Amino acid sequence: MSALVRLTDVARTFDVSAPWLDRALGGKARALLRAVDGVSFEIPRGETLGLVGESGCGKSTVARLIVGLHAPSRGTIEYDGVALAGPGADSVPAGRRRQARRSMQMIFQDPYASLNPRWRVSDIVAEPILAQDARPPGAAIGERVRGLLAQVGLAAADGAKYPHQFSGGQRQRISIARALATEPAFIVCDEPTSALDVSVQAQVLNLMRDLQRRLGLTYLFISHNLAVVHHVADRVGVMYLGRIVEIAPTPSLFAAPAHPYTRMLLDAVPDLRMTGTARTAVTGEVPNPLDPPSGCSFHPRCPFADARCRSEIPMLRDASTGGKVACHAVDEGRLAPRTPAVR
Repeated sequence: MSALVRLTDVARTFDVSAPWLDRALGGKARALLRAVDGVSFEIPRGETLGLVGESGCGKSTVARLIVGLHAPSRGTIEYDGVALAGPGADSVPAGRRRQARRSMQMIFQDPYASLNPRWRVSDIVAEPILAQDARPPGAAIGERVRGLLAQVGLAAADGAKYPHQFSGGQRQRISIARALATEPAFIVCDEPTSALDVSVQAQVLNLMRDLQRRLGLTYLFISHNLAVVHHVADRVGVMYLGRIVEIAPTPSLFAAPAHPYTRMLLDAVPDLRMTGTARTAVTGEVPNPLDPPSGCSFHPRCPFADARCRSEIPMLRDASTGGKVACHAVDEGRLAPRTPAVR
């Protein structure tokens, strides 16, 4: 299956230095934050890639790089064969890049903050349509808005209301309707259910899965909740301090995780089937991204780290699980594969 989205060695560095005068008077150097540091993956059409990791690992920055809210400091971002950023992007006609951008949308984490409280729902959902170069007649826009609201389980009369008149789950449905307004093929879901109650989460997730089946959508699904990712994703990428440390098909990753960090994350998930089984808790703190460790960034917290881990950055390599893992201990056979029977 062809890849709809492809990232190759994508990095983003932010300058978080103090003002020039403060640095000059205090003798301080510039401070550079490597939010994303060499991320590569692809998402085939019609599939969902889950992206997980602790807060501050760079997941949301990756999402913003793909949709164009940030420009990468390095690397290439391609969408449907069109280079949107990196080498070759300048040679792509502006109209073609604009068409590609129109085919992707984003659902944000907080449905309370992502909707304009001064606008009626019909205006919120119609905004992406009106932003296009070729605007349909007003009557067609109204009909389109009513159809989108029905598609996400809301009534046509809800278009006359304001966001504060809806519950959290209903607001996220409005966000989904807005994302579908331009008939996108690819949607970035940046923790779309984390601000919702558990029962409402299930309703929104089921809606998103149903829309994916009916409309052939492709998702990048970012979440802290591994149970949610297990439910919705075809493949899972695990990020740590700006890098992908493991990426594999969902059944393989949850049954036999290869990277020590992935194992620690999964061991922290409550599971009655593992009662009495020895687990390795996630210990230590995430290093300061302004001063990351040398070598493997996970080595200060890894019980399998050695001298090579402290000096050499591991690269993503093919793993026996059918995915890829960046770990010297796995490459050297120092970390035995976890068998599916364990979980």
